[in-house]
Amino acid sequence: MRLIPATMATQHPDNAGAPAWLREGGGFINAWREVDECAKSFCELGCTEYMWDWEGKHVDEAVVERLLEGNFQFFRQKQLGRDVFLTYRLPNVWVEKGYRIARAFVNIISSNDIACELGLHAPPVFETILPLTTQGRQTFLIKKNYAEVAKALRLSGLQKTFDLAREAGPEQIDVIPLIEHPDFLLQTGAILEEYSMLVSEDGGAGELAYIRPFIARSDPALNNGIVAATLSAKASLSECEKFSETSGIPVHPMIGVGSLHFRGGLSPEKLGSFTDEYAGVRTVTIQSAFRYDYGEREVKAAIGKLNSQLSGRKAGVLDAGEMEKLARLVQLFSTHYQKTVEAVADDINAIAKFIPARRERKQHVGLFGYSRKVSGKALPRAIGFTAAMYSFGVPPEFIGLGAALREAEGKGLTDALEENYRGLRSMIEEAGRFINHENLTILANKAGWKFVENDVKLAEEWLGKPLGPQTAEELAHRNATSNILMLYSSGKDCTADITRAAQIRKSMG
Repeated sequence: MRLIPATMATQHPDNAGAPAWLREGGGFINAWREVDECAKSFCELGCTEYMWDWEGKHVDEAVVERLLEGNFQFFRQKQLGRDVFLTYRLPNVWVEKGYRIARAFVNIISSNDIACELGLHAPPVFETILPLTTQGRQTFLIKKNYAEVAKALRLSGLQKTFDLAREAGPEQIDVIPLIEHPDFLLQTGAILEEYSMLVSEDGGAGELAYIRPFIARSDPALNNGIVAATLSAKASLSECEKFSETSGIPVHPMIGVGSLHFRGGLSPEKLGSFTDEYAGVRTVTIQSAFRYDYGEREVKAAIGKLNSQLSGRKAGVLDAGEMEKLARLVQLFSTHYQKTVEAVADDINAIAKFIPARRERKQHVGLFGYSRKVSGKALPRAIGFTAAMYSFGVPPEFIGLGAALREAEGKGLTDALEENYRGLRSMIEEAGRFINHENLTILANKAGWKFVENDVKLAEEWLGKPLGPQTAEELAHRNATSNILMLYSSGKDCTADITRAAQIRKSMG
């Protein structure tokens, strides 16, 4: 039986502060140090999985060799690929150039030989993530293409040429479909059905003992807003449960979440509300802010709780009528969000230039990757976007929110909304503590921001209470965002205040 890990540490650059083990660099972690970070996530924090990202960034291809040789005693006790897991996120070859995925395939095969040579469990890497999945066929083709590469190496006799310890392997890999758009999250069941059917019909790509669908939360929020992202994730969990019941294939859903509500709302402080909201999830991402913007003792305790508590809960199954209401709500909230975010995109892009980098990333445009666009407007990636909005003192949770809440109420969809987004009211209250009303009044002199100001007012009316800072720390955050807007409006560098505000809220974005 495969051990399904609960906590996947990732390289998402959302930390405001520096890791305790890396005081130099102000929180920036270069590609070379990511192997050290991976080891510490396993050995010190207790994470059971680590995502090694080959998508749109620089990558240390000697990761398995450095990891095993540098931490040999630990991995003798907790074997990589058996007890703890290194999972590669591959480039999507339908979006990004294919040479990087070719290197990843060969890396999986050579890592197998390294583990054999050291007398450790093999294969150390056997599972990969395919981002931007829209069809089951894509996941199947990655699985099949890897099997053909491994077979070709075995038949070519290259293991003798390169003096490999054993035949090229593993023969098969498992592929995790990472679904990143609400439209496709609502169709999770169909994607899994197509994937399983193609694998069973092919014969050359192995069998499916289980599937681990990966539900995105950050990019759906960036593209469609927080409510649409949350509801589509809940629909996806329902689809996973229904597919498992009808197919007999175990399904272990994963979800990619950051610490702030806009990006998922998982932090050491929010374990209870998160696990209540996302029942049925078997694996969660433990991103950089979770690991580095809280005390180490608190982080280790939270990871321990997630490791012990995630496996026993099932997702609620939604009937056709409930799914239809969710689809209507997703469309409604998406429409209001996209109309508003397009109107303020220029200011978001301008202030994003002052957000300090936390990782080495390739630019996501042109030859080396892809950009994120909403309604035709280019935007920063989800972390930079979230950081930009919070830096203005206007949490992105409120973009399009108030107008959509009013329309949902008028269409009789409020009950369906609150039944399926159980933490909606608490999310509005908690995010609302970071609103800087004075900044919003200034920004509202521009037409686009006037929409956001109206959204905040309507959200306050819907909630029945005013929003704003309540604690000394939240007041300090408001003051920092006032400085940011003053400097930004004067064309001056506001990076130091952006960092200070991020440290107060315990996440860059």
